Amino acid sequence: MKLSLLAAELGLKALPEDKDITFITDNSAKVCDGSIFVCIEGKHFDGHTKAAEALENGAAAVVVQKDMGLDRQLIVDDTRAAYTKLCAAFYSHPEQKLDIIGITGTNGKTTSCFIIHSVLERLGCKTGMIGTVKNITGDKEYPASLTTPDPYELFRLFAEMVESGCRCCVMEVSSQALAQKRVEGVRFKAAVFTNLTRDHLDYHGTFENYAAAKHLLFENSDLAVINVDDEAAQYMLSGTQCRNVTFSAKSDECDYSAKNIRVSAAGVKYELVSNDNIGRVDFAVPGEFSVYNSMGAAVCLVEMGYDFREVLDALSQCGGVPGRMELVKTDTPYSVIIDYAHTPDGLENVLTSVREITDGRVICVFGCGGDRDKTKRPVMGEIGARLADFVIVTSDNPRTEKPEAIINDILVGLKGYDTPYAVIPDRVAAIHYAMDHAQPGDVIVLAGKGHEDYQEIDHKHYPMDERVIVAEHLKETQK
Repeated sequence: MKLSLLAAELGLKALPEDKDITFITDNSAKVCDGSIFVCIEGKHFDGHTKAAEALENGAAAVVVQKDMGLDRQLIVDDTRAAYTKLCAAFYSHPEQKLDIIGITGTNGKTTSCFIIHSVLERLGCKTGMIGTVKNITGDKEYPASLTTPDPYELFRLFAEMVESGCRCCVMEVSSQALAQKRVEGVRFKAAVFTNLTRDHLDYHGTFENYAAAKHLLFENSDLAVINVDDEAAQYMLSGTQCRNVTFSAKSDECDYSAKNIRVSAAGVKYELVSNDNIGRVDFAVPGEFSVYNSMGAAVCLVEMGYDFREVLDALSQCGGVPGRMELVKTDTPYSVIIDYAHTPDGLENVLTSVREITDGRVICVFGCGGDRDKTKRPVMGEIGARLADFVIVTSDNPRTEKPEAIINDILVGLKGYDTPYAVIPDRVAAIHYAMDHAQPGDVIVLAGKGHEDYQEIDHKHYPMDERVIVAEHLKETQK
């Protein structure tokens, strides 16, 4: 694509030399001949410092938001927004050829995404998916590195979906992606709000900023599907021009409600009720949060025009999601569940749900991520002490922090409780310890890692798949 065409997308005149553009990036290390380098000013690094070097390394142009005095510069007001617009244009605006459904919230995004993808596929609608666990473009699957990808990767995925014949795309939309304008200019056919609890304050600074970032999604959607049982619901409903639809598991003051809720180890059952319809939902993932995740997905699709009965029938055929209340096959008198719970609300949800389905003890193995919001560590420690019968405090993704320092922050929350606990910084050893001390009827909850098959330490990823750890330890101890 010619540089002049991309410049026009930004409302700018072409540069004297109208080069062919082969690539767009905000990473100076990826600059190549014929690329555009977008200079983004981040928290720790300013891409403008690499503008001249990028031109020397073959960039056809640099996009800046301050005059760098360079010959081949395109000056814009906001380079983040410009990066996304350029990527959309480079791939011929594939987002305009898809019905895109966005899911946002602190917890439940991944499960909701999987549900909607599964239901649409069962209804005969070829659908792409973008999220935390993996990206699906119809015929191909890719591992995911970010909940919402970098703009160049995002629009590449959109383009591949269109090429493979997808009509829809369902995607997780993170607060960071919204704040960083990774979906700038994307119009969502529908957007679902799951919930809002404390998370990512290391990035957003305040809870108010976090909520405001989430709200951006509903400012760019045709339909908002809102969980009104959440305290932030009214804020999400405010100031939007789109059509709003609400759902609740606790109140009739909404458009859709869940009645006669039954929770068991096999999943959840309830009646989904609206003014026009009533139908039975049977969703095979246990826990009250599964009511909300399945409701939000069903309501979204029905309000988009899909048949109520067909949606509920397809929903009842959906299976579980990797790393979300995932029961590991052990053939032992105790059970092992892997869950991604890495926030206070997530940990409370999973432990409460497990409590409902176990006759024995709840053994919780968890840690907290390094280089992230430190204030949630003692809160999660308190939740573990309050809701589990035995707590094993260990390491999660320590990143650049010392695991022992993170653990000490967690232990503050255990004070005042007589819940027995152990501190085992080595996560593999912690899992082994839990399995070695489990009794018949116990449920071991491995919280925090979920679908992840690595542990991040000092910017490096080391293999750590908890399913493999469990299987290997069983094989070793059963010799």
